Parts: sequence; C-alpha cells; structure tokens
Amino acid sequence: MSLLGEEVVEEWMNRNGYFTIRGIKIGAGEIDILAIRPLPNGRYECRHVEVHVAINPIGYITVRGAKKRDAAQLRQGVQEWVKKKFSESSKIELRNRLCAGSWTKELVVGAIKHEDELNLLQKAGVTIHRLKDILAEMGKPSVVRAATGADLYDLMLLRERLGKNPQKQGTS
Repeated sequence: MSLLGEEVVEEWMNRNGYFTIRGIKIGAGEIDILAIRPLPNGRYECRHVEVHVAINPIGYITVRGAKKRDAAQLRQGVQEWVKKKFSESSKIELRNRLCAGSWTKELVVGAIKHEDELNLLQKAGVTIHRLKDILAEMGKPSVVRAATGADLYDLMLLRERLGKNPQKQGTS
C-alpha cells in the first residue's frame, strides 16, 4: 500500500508545482519523496516526505511490533525513527547536493492506531499530513492539472463515487 500511497502523494505535490524524486535508495535505507519548488524570489521550497499509508493499522509507525509501548519507549522509538528517516548524514548530504538549504520533515499517514505517536512526531518537528485531506485538496484547482499519478487518483475517486451511489454501479 505504501507504494500506491507514495504515488498519490507525488501526484499531489506535482499538481502543486513541485518537482519530485521518489524512492531514492541510500544504502539499506530509502527516502520516499524529495520535492523542490522554485519560489518567485529565486529561492526554493524543499520538502522531505515519508509516506506511511495503512488501511487497517495493526501497530506503530515508529517502533516495530504491535505490542503496547509505554510513554518512554514510544518517545525513544519516535526519536530513533526521526533520526533514521530524516537526519542520517547520508540523507542530509544527498538533500544538500540536490538543493542546499532548509528541508522540511513531513509524514503522510492513512489510518492510525496510536494518535499519541503522531503528537510525539509533531513535537519532534515532523509535519503530519492525513491522506484523506490530501485527496480532498487534489479535487481543487492547482498549478498542474494532472501528472503521472492521475489515473490512480481517478480510480480512487471512482470507487468513492460508486460507493456513495450504489444504484449506479451496474450502469454504464
């Protein structure tokens, strides 16, 4: 599901004028999406986005396993996850080679089992986006009308429309 989630998020970013690179391999790790958008003042807006889209979550985003964690374990797991995803020297070096400057730390999520985990991520400087909000925003006018992920987005809209109007499912 994460690859499809990444495709939708990349489409959202492209529609908003970002040039994107998705699925960058760095050693044993990966960066989901890097996005850069030129600004009118000659600078660039730079975003590092990780995507964790689950329909039926069974555990945490930042710590392995579904076993309940106490507050200290969860805080430690969040700190380690943020470091691994955003602050490893190889990732910082790559981002700076692409575009020197300040990069955001962002996470797109679908369904979540532990909301307190998102609160800790926000406190650690990670901006949280809900996939449902991104999908709603994609229906509004944007810089780019559609990009490579448009077919997947259209398919998601078709499912939503048919689900709201079941009597039309059998008609063509």
